[in-house]
Amino acid sequence: MDRPPDPRPEFRRSTRKPGAPRISFTRLTGIALDEIVTHMSDPRLAAHMPLLTGPWDRDAAASFVAAKEACWRRDGLGHWAILADGRYVGWGGFQREGADWDYGLVLRPEAFGLGAPITRKALAFARADARIPHVTFLLPPSRRKLGALGRLGAQLVGEVDYDGARFRKFRLETA
Repeated sequence: MDRPPDPRPEFRRSTRKPGAPRISFTRLTGIALDEIVTHMSDPRLAAHMPLLTGPWDRDAAASFVAAKEACWRRDGLGHWAILADGRYVGWGGFQREGADWDYGLVLRPEAFGLGAPITRKALAFARADARIPHVTFLLPPSRRKLGALGRLGAQLVGEVDYDGARFRKFRLETA
């Protein structure tokens, strides 16, 4: 992240279980494009990413990183590269969508089990950031297991069309 860690104890407190990997967030510009290409080219990702169309190459990865960096410049926040014990496991974070801060998370298949601890850490960040009174989640209809969102307290808002694809939109109050 570009800014110093939040000094408030509720943000610094670790929720990491003993033996669990240390999760950290950094900018996507610090990740080799080939790593992102390999990640986003995995066919298992396309099953739940209706906007993931076409092949990924270095040019696509460079455009992706540039678009995410533009969000950081525009909004002061955006998607991070996510590391587990210093190893790239995916990307995610918050992106401004109108009045909402949408949370997205795209993990490498071998890191799918890290979604809950990563999301807890990201939501702790959101709760400590006065700019984020609520978070939204857009999930395609192919996502059937939604219990984790309910346990977080997220509520279904309805369905939305985003870039020609249908998504279920959930909202979680963070303030």
